Amino acid sequence: MKSSLAVLGFFTAGCWLGTRPELPEFLRGGLLPLAALYLLMLEVGVSLGSDAKLKEILRSVKLRWLLLPAGTAAGTLLGALAASVFITRWSWSECLAVGSGFGYYSLSSILIARLKAPVLGAQAAGALATVALLSNMIREMFTLLFALLLVRFFGKFAPVAAGGVTSMDATLPVIARYSGKDMTFLAIVHGVTLDFSVPFLVAFFCSL
Repeated sequence: MKSSLAVLGFFTAGCWLGTRPELPEFLRGGLLPLAALYLLMLEVGVSLGSDAKLKEILRSVKLRWLLLPAGTAAGTLLGALAASVFITRWSWSECLAVGSGFGYYSLSSILIARLKAPVLGAQAAGALATVALLSNMIREMFTLLFALLLVRFFGKFAPVAAGGVTSMDATLPVIARYSGKDMTFLAIVHGVTLDFSVPFLVAFFCSL
């Protein structure tokens, strides 16, 4: 919860700074967002590759375990597609790009802002990226706050699916607490699998 509030605080501070006329021009766009995106992608690769548990996870993965992240991805994308019927401002592909973040608010929002800017313009792309940021943050906070109720009404797999990518880190403690420690390993596999898919799916739906 603290990490989510910290992200929200930095986002709010960024919005405020963006309104200041004295803000240096290089902070408003250009190469800085692109450099930040590349550094973030590098950090994702390094963090996954250097994780000592990654090899153990990959060796222990059973094929049927991949049904859970596949179900999470399918359910999320179907929900985003259904939402696009009621959201007239954004196209169905843009709604799917937002949904493809699977809770990974930092990477998905940066990708959307960068990839959609040539098509929508910087302002509209920034608005869509903000929607992605907030929707994915809400997903994480919802899982943290309502994990117990999710288990009670929908079963022990529900908090894992609700957490999306965050099931391997931010929401893992509440998953272990309410779904059981035996779900920890599956939650990590679930999060890592979705983590790998985010850049590809977001880029794909942004290109449509």
